[in-house]
Amino acid sequence: MDKKIALVTGAARGLGERIARKMHAAGWKVALADVDLELVSAVAASLDASGDTVMALALDVRRKPDFIAACDAVEVRWGGAAALVNNAGQSRVAALMDITPEEFDDVTAINLKGTFLACQVFGKRFAERGYGRIVNIASLAGQNGGTATGAHYAAAKGGVLTLTKVFARELAASGVTVNAISPGPLDLPIVREIVPADKLAATIQNIPVKSLGEPDFIADAVLLLASPEAGAATGACLDINGGLFMR
Repeated sequence: MDKKIALVTGAARGLGERIARKMHAAGWKVALADVDLELVSAVAASLDASGDTVMALALDVRRKPDFIAACDAVEVRWGGAAALVNNAGQSRVAALMDITPEEFDDVTAINLKGTFLACQVFGKRFAERGYGRIVNIASLAGQNGGTATGAHYAAAKGGVLTLTKVFARELAASGVTVNAISPGPLDLPIVREIVPADKLAATIQNIPVKSLGEPDFIADAVLLLASPEAGAATGACLDINGGLFMR
């Protein structure tokens, strides 16, 4: 069994792309999944034009059949995934009392339901094989209630942390670990796009270490938790937030 085969959701851009690139550079075969097939295909091609060690998959995290199809595709190509990185998500800024029921449902469907479906589908396959690593990308917002994001996003990411514990407990005896990483503000283009420069400067000044987080370090943490040697780590959350949240 090849224990260095992973599927990464939301891999077309941002943190997901950085994670996929890091894993591939570390010798992993990586299935890059995203709702934007054209964009994620370009990323995959930039990693390995031959397609021997990468594959691009269209995946809408709100749809369970998409996860089943992705799981099947990796099994057909490489014999099955050994690790799953639930990175796909969507952050929205909204005033608490202005969030509509539809907006709440949409954000929680992407950030929370998507993680649930992924853990359910891949967790079952991993358990049947007796081995697996699941890494959920949560958020500081799910721990402190969010200060720069909407309540729907913060609530969803809080739910991701709880799901991590629930699935970890359920799958532990089957050789499957489930852990989370909760990043604080990261130095990513999307952050600089959605946060005005003056507000971003103020945000950085409020971070104890006075700097945004490094996405590649988050990717390193994913590699650590996805490794075969990480069998004793499950139900855990790595806080990487520059000191904004300590426990």
